[in-house]
Parts: sequence; C-alpha cells; structure tokens
Amino acid sequence: MTENRNMILAIVLSAIVLFGWQYFFALPQVEKNKREAQQTQQVQPGQPQQQAQPGTSTPPVPGTPAAHGNAPVSPAAPAAAMSREAALAASPRVQIDTTHIKGSIALKGARIDDVRLATYHETVDPKSPDIVLLSPSGGPEPFYAEFGWVNGTLGNTKLPDASTLWTAATSGALTPSHPVTLTWDNGEGLVFKRTVSIDDRYMFTLDDVVENKSGSPVTLYQYGLVSRHGLPQIQGYYLLHEGPVGVLGDGKLYEPAYKDLDKPMDPVKSTGGWLGITDKYWAAALIPDQSATTMGKFSATPAGTTKNYQADFLRDPITIAPNAQGAVKTQLFAGAKEVGLVDSYEKNLDIKRFDLLIDWGWFYFITRPMFKALDFFFHLFGNFGIAILLVTVLVKLIFFPLANKSYASMAKMKAIQPKMQELREKYPDDKMKQQQELMELYKKEKINPLAGCLPIVVQIPVFFALYKVLFVTIEMRHAPFFGWIKDLSAPDPTNIFNLVGLIPFDPTTIPVVGHYLHLGIWPLIMGITMWVQMKMNPAPPDPTQKMIFAWMPVVFTFMLAGFSAGLVIYWAWNNTLSVLQQGVIMKKNGVKIELFDNVKSLFGKKSQAS
Repeated sequence: MTENRNMILAIVLSAIVLFGWQYFFALPQVEKNKREAQQTQQVQPGQPQQQAQPGTSTPPVPGTPAAHGNAPVSPAAPAAAMSREAALAASPRVQIDTTHIKGSIALKGARIDDVRLATYHETVDPKSPDIVLLSPSGGPEPFYAEFGWVNGTLGNTKLPDASTLWTAATSGALTPSHPVTLTWDNGEGLVFKRTVSIDDRYMFTLDDVVENKSGSPVTLYQYGLVSRHGLPQIQGYYLLHEGPVGVLGDGKLYEPAYKDLDKPMDPVKSTGGWLGITDKYWAAALIPDQSATTMGKFSATPAGTTKNYQADFLRDPITIAPNAQGAVKTQLFAGAKEVGLVDSYEKNLDIKRFDLLIDWGWFYFITRPMFKALDFFFHLFGNFGIAILLVTVLVKLIFFPLANKSYASMAKMKAIQPKMQELREKYPDDKMKQQQELMELYKKEKINPLAGCLPIVVQIPVFFALYKVLFVTIEMRHAPFFGWIKDLSAPDPTNIFNLVGLIPFDPTTIPVVGHYLHLGIWPLIMGITMWVQMKMNPAPPDPTQKMIFAWMPVVFTFMLAGFSAGLVIYWAWNNTLSVLQQGVIMKKNGVKIELFDNVKSLFGKKSQAS
C-alpha cells in the first residue's frame, strides 16, 4: 500500500539519522580519539623536542616583529607530575572566594591556575567533589591562563615571565567586592601593576599598568594565553565540539580539533572577538579589549612526552614614554557555559558573538529557539521534564495544519484502496501501466501520495534540535524529572534485563553483547507507543513490509536506549500525541481505525497457534 510505503520511508529516514549518529559517527569517533590520545602521549620519532624548562617562556625570535603573533609558548610540565595539592603549594597564592568560584591565583607567574566551580559537582550527588576547571603546571592535567608582555623588535627589556614572583599589594582574598593588586619591579625602571577583579559569576577582569621610570621610551606587546598540557579526555562526538574555539577576524567562528593543531595556524588579525579552550560544559576564554587590534591563534607544541595546546593573542604595541604609564584591560571567562549568563556577557560587555561559546551547531536557528522554549516552561514549572512535554505539545500545535493535511490524505488513500486493488488486478504484469493509472487516480481524487510521510519527517529537525539542546546545554545536566530519572541528559539508569535492579547483576558487562543489553523503562515505554502507532494502520500485504513494521519498534527501542532520557521521554510523548491526533483525524474522515482489530488479530493468531 502506498501509505505504508510512505510510512516506511519516513521511518527509514528517521532510522538513518538515529542509527547514523550513534553508530557511524559517535562510536567510531570515540575510538578514534582514544587512539589519538594514546599517540599524542609520545613524540613522533625524529621530531625535535622542546627543552623549555618549567617557569620559562619563549619570546619572539630576535629581529622578528612580535606583531606577527609570536606570543610566548607555555612551558612544559615537569616529567614527574606532582599531586595537585603539591603543585598548588609550589607558589605563594592569593585566594579566590566567591559563591561560584573557589581557588587561587599563583604569585609565581601571576597565573590564574586554580579554579573550582563550587556550584557544580561531578555527579548528581551534591556531596560529590566540585568540578575542577583550571589546574597548575606541574600537577595532573595542567590548564591555566597567563597574561604578560613581550618586547618589540630588537627590544631587550627585562619583563615578568612564568618564574617571576609577584607581590600582593593588597591583603585578603579576591572577592566580587575586593579586587587584588599584584606588583613587580624589574629593577630597570619599569614597574608592573596588575589589578584583578571578579564578578559574582565567572568573569575575571585584569587591568595591567606599566610605569616607565627609566629615561627611555619602551615598546611592549601585551599577550594573553590559555594553555592545556596533554590531550584531555573528550567524548569524541561529531555533534559536539570540544577543544580550541574562538571568534576571530571579521567575526568568523574557529573550532579546530586538537589534532588539527599539529599543522601550524597563521595568526588571525582581529578587532574584538575572543578565543580559548572549551569542554562540553566548561570553558576558559580570553577576551581582549574589544576595541583593540590583536593577532590570535591556536597551536600545539611538543613538550616532553605530551603536547601543550594553546590559545593566545598578541595585542598591537604600546609605547610608554619616560615618566609615563601604559594601561591595557583584558578579561578571562573561566566557568560554566550557562546560556543566559553567556548571552548577558555578550550583550553587557559587547563581546563579539560570545554566544557561540556554546556549540549550537549548524542548525543554530532551530536549536536556540528550542532551548528558549524549554527554558521558558522550566521557569514556569521548575522541571525540564515537564518543559519537554509542553514544548512537544507546542510543536504539535504548530505543525497541526500540516499533520491534519497529511493524515487526511492518508485517510483518503484508505478510502480508495478498492480502486487501487482493481488497477493492480487489471494490469498484473505491467508495473509501468499500474503506476500511470495510479497517478491519474491520485490526480482525480486530489491526493498527494507523499503527504502521508510528512508527520514523521517533520519530526526529524525537531528531534535533532532537542537532541542537541539536551546534549550540549549545561542547564540539562543533572536536571531531574520524576521518579528514577535524576538526569535528563543521561540515559535511563534502569535496566529491565536485571528486573530494574532486583537481580544484583549488570547485564552490560557480558562480553560482546553487553553493549546491547541496556534497556530502561522509558525506552521500553517509547517502544510500546511506537508499536501502538504502527498498529493504527492496516497491516501491509507485502511480507517484507510487514516484517519491517513488526521489527521497527524493537529496533528503535534498543537504538534509543542509550540516548538521553529527556529525548526518549520526548519521543514517547510525541508518539502518544500522534496516536491521539491520527485517531481523531481518521474518525473525522470516516476511516476505520485499525488499532483494535490489529491487536485482536495478533493475539488471535497466537491463540490459534497454541
């Protein structure tokens, strides 16, 4: 039957999207990144190793204009890494104490290298450890921000570097109401002062002043860098970008993968913009003065047995006359990528396209409105699960005219089934003639034979948008629904193969097939709703089509079992609404609903077989 072919076509399209993401992109990419992580831990044979010592920075090559983007290279970590606590103790520190950030600034090098996110935890348990974002060099997984100066062409002024010990000119911890000032005198007439302030969330502001008490003018270039030592553990999905990210040049978004940095990148000249390194939910991003001209780039450099990944900018030079001072302002975002907060920073601080710090993807125009709708209902009802249900209803209402036409067309198709059967019997051996006569019949009855697949096809972009929102936005992280769903962004934690935990056994640990033995309650509910939707239509006469219809709910159930619980709940609820909608439209058009007859015949066959 044509409507069954349309339904199969729509289902196949959906299956291609789902199956393709999960099995052809996601899983192979995870394995690929695992292999690359192992490979990058070893420097390739014959490749010269940098012998940079801890606490040193590499200035521009003598005679080369620093404006070409030669910002200092982050130093290598010691071969034998210390514990994080020992690395923190290696430098005197100024504490950071806000509601959202705990940590410290190292006086050695004046680095911001100790940031913990006090309101985010590793698991749904509020007593689990805080998320650690930035860590010092020398310890495990160094990740830090550094700011400083480099000399202009042929300059040899003594400047602060990673080993410089700054002095805290103010006492007490850094808080939103209490900035701290760091100073350093080079002994040659230059005094460097840095005032660090922080807002009540995740934005640091650094006001650097250089006083020239010497008898000669000095030309300096200010730089900022975010450095990460070693390849971090990433999820490896094509759907999600993790790694270097920034808006440079005329507002172009740069998202190179870590592996892409093996090939040198030319510095990009920008006025405004930002750059940094992002994880799924957290990021550290440099934000130069938006009116300043900078050269920004991303790079990877061998450092012992690992690589250092770096995002840096070099600002246009400033010349400081004798008995004068030069001042620059820079900001650093180091925290959680909360949508509302990132948007407010973009608007209030006039940061060019800062909203792209969150990976909305190519379908930005769909994913952003989807999140806004979810967030709106969340603030009304306080539960993202309820928000998903209400947004699904809203989407159904928006597409109701289209769905109404589609289901009405399917109803008409059912009404002309006898005529279609007559044509097949009239031209049993002439398929071409059959098609020609069918097209004439469709034209006469004003039926679009492809309309029947539209209700499912239009779900694909909505499904994709919701999947993206659930996957990348931190607001969905650890967002509970009801009952056993404590995290809508994670798969359903239950498993029917161990009777929802009644049997003390984890079926997923079984070799070879264990990966397929995770099936929670919500995926099962989704599968049932899909099965009911299939049974709304008469069984197709073709045995192949009939088999596809019979197995499709099973395939989708197992396929979606590993997806976010929020996405499975959406799909189950959407199927339920579709069944109700289709039933009303079919009844309105006088078409018999086949659901009960199909279910009865199914059980009838079983009873006859027994």
